[in-house]
Amino acid sequence: MAKGLYNVLFLCTGNSARSILAEAIMNREGQGRFHAYSAGSRPGAAPHPYTLDLLRGLNHDTGFARSKSWDEFALPQAPQMDFVFTVCDAAAAEECPLWPGQPITAHWGMPDPVQVEGADAVKRLAFSETYRMLRSRISIFLSLPIGSLDRLALQRNLDDIGKSVAAAD
Repeated sequence: MAKGLYNVLFLCTGNSARSILAEAIMNREGQGRFHAYSAGSRPGAAPHPYTLDLLRGLNHDTGFARSKSWDEFALPQAPQMDFVFTVCDAAAAEECPLWPGQPITAHWGMPDPVQVEGADAVKRLAFSETYRMLRSRISIFLSLPIGSLDRLALQRNLDDIGKSVAAAD
């Protein structure tokens, strides 16, 4: 799977928190090797305000952030994906579009910070924890020798990241 730049798509239902956080992390951490995108099966009107606040607070550019349908990435003119990750249980259970080029897919499900109830500080902590979990998974992914792994070994590693890191979180 050796190649210069890999395209990665992070999917979630609403495309307002987890998938947008993952897109921001991957574009920063994987700079030069990866270009990340995000989308949702039923996207909301806009990214959650806490998502944007957190990213700005961590010095991420948020100009990219908009909620969009995964249908945009199934079109012929869309960038061809090398990897597609679902980051919420709902999107993993849904029938996904057929992605051109047969990207490697994995499920890295985690709780939705948008669903957390309580005081403002509790909600913001949930978004921070989601960022931390995603950053951990993405860091492990970025450390893999992608160019020297065959497709089956790479698939196993990606599945393990979703399982083992989820258990540790």
